[in-house]
Amino acid sequence: MFATTAGRAVVAAATVLALTGAQQPGSPAVGRGDRLYPAVGDPGYDATAYDISMAYHGPGRPLDAVTRIQARAVTARDGLQLDFTGAVVRSTLVDGRPVRFSRRGERLLITPWRHIRAREHLTITITHTSDPQGSRTNGGWIRTPDGLALGNQPVSAHRVFPCNDHPSDKAHFTFRITTPNGITAVANGVPLGAPRVTPGGTTWTYRTAHPMATELAQIAIGRSAVLPHTGPDGLPLRDVVAVADGARLAARLALTGGQIAWMEAQVGRYPFETYGILDVDTTTGFELETQTLSLFERRILLAPEPYAAPLMVHELSHQWFGDSVTPATWSDLWLNEGHATWYEWRYRAEKYRPSLDDQARRAYERDGVNRSLGGPPALPAPPTRDQLSIFRDNVYSGGALALYALRQEIGDPAFRWLERAWVSRYRDGNASTADFIALASRAAGRDLSGFLHAWLYGKRTPAMPGHPDWRQRVRPVKHT
Repeated sequence: MFATTAGRAVVAAATVLALTGAQQPGSPAVGRGDRLYPAVGDPGYDATAYDISMAYHGPGRPLDAVTRIQARAVTARDGLQLDFTGAVVRSTLVDGRPVRFSRRGERLLITPWRHIRAREHLTITITHTSDPQGSRTNGGWIRTPDGLALGNQPVSAHRVFPCNDHPSDKAHFTFRITTPNGITAVANGVPLGAPRVTPGGTTWTYRTAHPMATELAQIAIGRSAVLPHTGPDGLPLRDVVAVADGARLAARLALTGGQIAWMEAQVGRYPFETYGILDVDTTTGFELETQTLSLFERRILLAPEPYAAPLMVHELSHQWFGDSVTPATWSDLWLNEGHATWYEWRYRAEKYRPSLDDQARRAYERDGVNRSLGGPPALPAPPTRDQLSIFRDNVYSGGALALYALRQEIGDPAFRWLERAWVSRYRDGNASTADFIALASRAAGRDLSGFLHAWLYGKRTPAMPGHPDWRQRVRPVKHT
């Protein structure tokens, strides 16, 4: 994600309401235990696949939906809890049999007819609606002039469909979206055949070839054109733009192939089956790395190239850092945003200006203030009641600054080895800050835990290796 409002505010992830639920009906809510979002998710089962069918009936109207979840119980249990809110639940099935359900806060509690054994495989089917009328600050559906798109970060996928809404539980996804004829639907992954057209509407089916976190799901519906083209080594690319926007966005969209080649030169082969840009004609305050199809506000794509192109690389680099290698917890967010900012800086320095050193020096000047406002990069302050949430500059430029310092410390060859090894070793999985420190130490051939702990967890910004003259800004920045 790249937040474009002051202080890296993220409108879609602004207010995280208290979630309540139960591992079993009647017991207290436990969630997955995430430090920043403790009430989301359920550690007692692992979702392995989602099959989501939705029928779109027009602007502002709830979608009719069926979500099927393939899951494996981690622990023995008498009930299941899913994250879900803001819509109607009509029925629930487990392994094809109707079961009792209840709602508690942002939880859907399901009581099967029998005890569930550890390691047992289950099919959970929920017939429900999905309501796009929720507040913009709550995330989930984004309303556009001609339809909808998704902005689920950090924990808003459950405002759209029932799920285990934590990035540590990645799964494969299939989407089946039915729209009125003349309306286009796209989603993550690649289409499964041609759309099926009937007098009652058109059904579009997509499937991901790689597992995906719920926060990265994308469904976009509108009067759009899907523009196919080809990237490096024949990689299928597809951009989704408003019908009238193809010509004026052509110059921006033409950059993608070269940007993928540039990123592959840094960290290795693109990790997914396709990529593209999703153009939305609305103001969200952020751009978003939804897997294989990054969401961009039209105003950003139409901005001057030296501004727009590095932001395109920011979201593209997330396909490696955040999407393929997904953080184990939300406290590890700097692994996403720090890396994306790092490659944004490097691309800007190579193609435009200012230099990498100048960008890092400016970030260093304000890093102390960022730590005081939002915490160290790997220990961010909990989400606040305003719109800042956890997407603050401490995890963006603060994370990139830690990577700059690391390269200064171990040299460019070891740093490049580390980056390639990171995205190769943890591809399609989850990784933590501790994992990164361990791999960095291996790259350096010595223990870097003390060095990186100071940069990632310290209250004060350490001295920058190679730049003893760099100084901190004393006065806080006023955020508006």
